[in-house]
Amino acid sequence: MVSVLVVNDQSLQRLALRMLLGAEPDLIIAGEATSGEEAVRMSAELRPDVVVMAGRLSGTDGIETVRHLTRRHQLPHPRQAADTYPHTPRVLMLTPAGHDEYAYAALRAGADGFLLEDVAPDELASAVRVVAAGDAVSTPALTRALIDAVRDQTTVRALPRTSGLDTLTGRERDILVAVAAGWSNAEIAERLSIAPTTVKTHVSNILTKIGARARVQAVTFAYESGLVVPAA
Repeated sequence: MVSVLVVNDQSLQRLALRMLLGAEPDLIIAGEATSGEEAVRMSAELRPDVVVMAGRLSGTDGIETVRHLTRRHQLPHPRQAADTYPHTPRVLMLTPAGHDEYAYAALRAGADGFLLEDVAPDELASAVRVVAAGDAVSTPALTRALIDAVRDQTTVRALPRTSGLDTLTGRERDILVAVAAGWSNAEIAERLSIAPTTVKTHVSNILTKIGARARVQAVTFAYESGLVVPAA
């Protein structure tokens, strides 16, 4: 079972999300929050697998909420009870159309996936399962928009050499460049003449080495590390 915390400041939208997701046999609604502050508190108390945040939270800093939800903590003392360990849920954002900059900022804060708010119910449930399993979710159009947003920046903050780029092999760098170009795993496999499963393994290793939670975060890293130069 995958436990879900629903976060939205609109009661009707919260009810709709709760009904849609709660109807799935393998999903359980752990609770619902009306604000970012409440989401952070309830996440610590309820320890959901996935937090579903719908759009911007009125009166709260949604980006800061994502940052608090996904922040890595130091492990507690070995004798501390398991149910008191710091909890880091996966975060799935439902983003309004035309808010690519907000999605990009949330991604950098640690969000694991994005879908448009008008997503079909079955696609939403599937996305929750994918994110819970540790993978990333994004619509192709939104992924391309986020890639373009990074690519079009005239100034990119350079990361130190110890940021993880030096740990990548030559093949992993090639694949990261391809990911930053917006290629799918199938496209990378075809162009590099390797199996799609091999590409998936490389991408997973890249994310681990650079400390990224999602594929599109790797795009940001590719530009900020200087591996890929943004368009002038």
